[in-house]
Amino acid sequence: MVTWRDDDTPPAPRIGALGWLLVALRAPLLVLLTYGGLILLLLLRMPERAFCGLGRPVTPYITQAVCRAALAILGIRLTVRGQPMRGQGGIVANHSSWLDIFTLNACDRVYFVSKAEVAAWPGIGWLARATGTVFITRDPREAKDQQALFEARLRAGHRLLFFPEGTSTDGRRVLPFKPTLFAAFFTEGLSAIHIQPVTVIYHAPKGQDPRFLGWWGDMAFGPHLLKLMASPRSARAEVIFHPPLAAAGFAGRKQLCATAEAAVRAPLTEAIGQP
Repeated sequence: MVTWRDDDTPPAPRIGALGWLLVALRAPLLVLLTYGGLILLLLLRMPERAFCGLGRPVTPYITQAVCRAALAILGIRLTVRGQPMRGQGGIVANHSSWLDIFTLNACDRVYFVSKAEVAAWPGIGWLARATGTVFITRDPREAKDQQALFEARLRAGHRLLFFPEGTSTDGRRVLPFKPTLFAAFFTEGLSAIHIQPVTVIYHAPKGQDPRFLGWWGDMAFGPHLLKLMASPRSARAEVIFHPPLAAAGFAGRKQLCATAEAAVRAPLTEAIGQP
């Protein structure tokens, strides 16, 4: 079994003949699935926007189907515990990898909140914009405009999913949650909605380091994707939906943030046997 120190990032993958065969089979399928789904989504989004404005009654189902199929192609089994909430509100989850986008979209029809830099990433940026991602910056001068956009999307009935850690980890820990975006749930007319905490736990293929699916630090996207496509053994993504939290039941954003963090952290701590 390969092991790495806690402060290491994984070495470059060593791919054998079987691995390259799997890459040759999986890569075209992923490209066809992802961009074929994107074309279909964009074609349907035009009339959807004309008749429904911010509402998206159809296209989120395409995103969900594509993400489920992508996980299957990569050999990642998905298991779900609990139920996604059906009402409007927000979802918060721990952040371990770019795979979180596929994993969480496969479970529920949600819209992600992402840092603005992602919009400029080749390929991924197009997908993010097409699927309704809300982009935010760290510029304090834009904080009010960004909160207004956040609130508008919530009022339109969108379930916005954000990662309060602010960065991805190796999947073996949960960083302290930042309470900034929780403030939107305490504005007039939105305090009646809910926040649902969600825990994502990745289980590596047999014989691999437990952090096999994690993507953090300075890790490059290409080699990480190549490693996953070349893996002959299946991995598993476990998603746990916790009971939604009513914003009106909390004194403020910091209390709501701390409660959501505790709910997300508990199953991961239990699964890996460490804080």
